[in-house]
Amino acid sequence: MFDSRLRLSNQVVDEVRKHFHSMVFETIIRRNTRLGEAPSYGESIIAYDATSKGAINYLNLAQELIKKNS
Repeated sequence: MFDSRLRLSNQVVDEVRKHFHSMVFETIIRRNTRLGEAPSYGESIIAYDATSKGAINYLNLAQELIKKNS
């Protein structure tokens, strides 16, 4: 999970994109509280809070994956 406030997170994203180019998805899963809470309730982020930023990030990633594979 990505935290834009951390320099290391930004450096890792840059390095991964530099080395893996088109193999890297555009969608970034950003760290947020709801993502951390969902497992403690035994639920996926979609079941726990489908409107949270984390859930939306995962849904966007799923759409991107579907587009790449179709």
